[in-house]
Amino acid sequence: MTNAALNEMRVSSITLEGLEKEKKGAKLFVPVGGGSYVKAKLETKDTVVVGIGADVAVERSLKEAKVELEARIGELEKTRETLEKQFDQVVERIQQNRAQMEEISIKLREGEQTDVRQAKKGA
Repeated sequence: MTNAALNEMRVSSITLEGLEKEKKGAKLFVPVGGGSYVKAKLETKDTVVVGIGADVAVERSLKEAKVELEARIGELEKTRETLEKQFDQVVERIQQNRAQMEEISIKLREGEQTDVRQAKKGA
């Protein structure tokens, strides 16, 4: 989910970069997700509407929107790094537990063989 959000933010960033180079009235293909686009005509590049969460959006200058987007990308990258570290720790712990389980399993099998031998001798 974090990677999907990062990809979406990066597409937005690329779109804003491209928007800076366009002139008023330029015909654009605006990405709407899933590899789909809509045709649009640029009225102004001075302001864009930016989602701020909880289905709320506000108007920002292009520069402010880019700064805000880059900050979000940075936060998401930190979150992804933290999640990757946590995942690695979980995997390491699983491997340690697996090794302990194998040791216990071997000891139990050895104990069963000893018990069987002792039972045969006693019979």
